[in-house]
Amino acid sequence: MTTLLIQTESTPLTVNFPSLVQMTNEQFYEFCQANGDLRIERTANGEVIIMPPAFSDTGNRNFNIAAQLGYWTEQDGTGIGFDSSTGFTLPNGAMRSPDASWIELERWNALTDAQKASFAPIFPDFVIELRSSSDRLIKLQDKMQEYIDNGASLGWLIDRQNRKVYIYRPNREVEILENPEAVSGNPELPGFILRMTKIW
Repeated sequence: MTTLLIQTESTPLTVNFPSLVQMTNEQFYEFCQANGDLRIERTANGEVIIMPPAFSDTGNRNFNIAAQLGYWTEQDGTGIGFDSSTGFTLPNGAMRSPDASWIELERWNALTDAQKASFAPIFPDFVIELRSSSDRLIKLQDKMQEYIDNGASLGWLIDRQNRKVYIYRPNREVEILENPEAVSGNPELPGFILRMTKIW
């Protein structure tokens, strides 16, 4: 059975299709292509999540995050960056779209052109999620842990409402920064510093 979770401002709406079995990767890809205006993810157990477009202020802050990551990526030269519209197929089968992400160039170049042109079967080395007013914190925390469990070496969850940044690393307790002026990517992303002035 295919289940759609439609995220509203407060709680997801669930739509069940009892006559359909779980979508294959190919069917899910076709579904996303047919609904290109929607923000769509899929969980490891096959639930399809349809999220509303980002609110304007969140979109601006996502842009500022991507711009800073992009500038560092160009200067550093060891990897490539991705924006919030990019989907990745994680080892557990989930298809996730972080708000910003980065992958080491050597790992990205090991993929085929066909893999790169789809929801690439690769986990980002670094991910950022920005909590919007419609996001439940616990859901984003679970999502961040999923990234780490599937191979990411660093993840930042930015909670604007409470001015906190949660830092995730494998086999480490989550570190919480209270109202930081900047967040450093060292040692995983040497020299990358996210200035928070335009993010808060």
